[in-house]
Amino acid sequence: MTTLVRLAGRAASWSSACNLCCRSEKSAPPCGLGLFAQRGRAFQGVRMANAGSNSGRGALIVLEGLDRSGKSSQCARLLSYLEGQGCRAEGWRFPDRGTSVGQMISAYLANESQLDDRTVHLLFSANRWEKRALMESKLLGGTTLIVDRYSYSGVAFSAAKGLDIEWCKAPDVGLIAPDLVIYLDVQPEKAAERGGYGGERYEKIEFQKRVAEHYHSLHDSTWKIVDGSLSMETVEEQLRELATNCIQESQGKPLTNLTW
Repeated sequence: MTTLVRLAGRAASWSSACNLCCRSEKSAPPCGLGLFAQRGRAFQGVRMANAGSNSGRGALIVLEGLDRSGKSSQCARLLSYLEGQGCRAEGWRFPDRGTSVGQMISAYLANESQLDDRTVHLLFSANRWEKRALMESKLLGGTTLIVDRYSYSGVAFSAAKGLDIEWCKAPDVGLIAPDLVIYLDVQPEKAAERGGYGGERYEKIEFQKRVAEHYHSLHDSTWKIVDGSLSMETVEEQLRELATNCIQESQGKPLTNLTW
């Protein structure tokens, strides 16, 4: 509860500041991705980057997208591939439903409890803060993290409910910034055709359309857009190449914090 109070105070301060000044929107145009060549040399780079270097750190790679866009499946496939290449890597997922805060979120998502939208947003943020110290330790120790949803989901989903987007961003300022955000772009109607759709609170087409609009407003230079409607194998190929390059490029770079 102390964490929630702290995050609520930060959000309130940010909201007040927004009334005093205008912030420029950071955006990056979506870019298409084709199949990539020279795989062998890139794959070798992953092994080399993780082979006994005391100075190398892991990369923070986040997959984002609408519900049923294929994030979880692709996270699992990417993790398996990296491990097979000798890369030290772990798969993470937010919300982490194994924590005390995560259990509250899980009950809410399953429609087993009712909470105010601002309370829910702060719970999601607190869930990420619960893992920040461990995340930093893993990354600095050389482990690459493949993360299924992160701060961008929290902001996009809460803003889609009508909450002020700047207020939504505030509680996550200071979390570790990703080295790469991969957005799996799938139309809400297509996602709704996939198995299991509608089982959780937010799996409604009109709501998902609003979420997509807010996702697009969050794009920055760390984002890469992948057409999630392509075959699973094609998407997997593109993710492998993006992750491989990111791991190589992260070597020697310091971790940074989210500032939006």
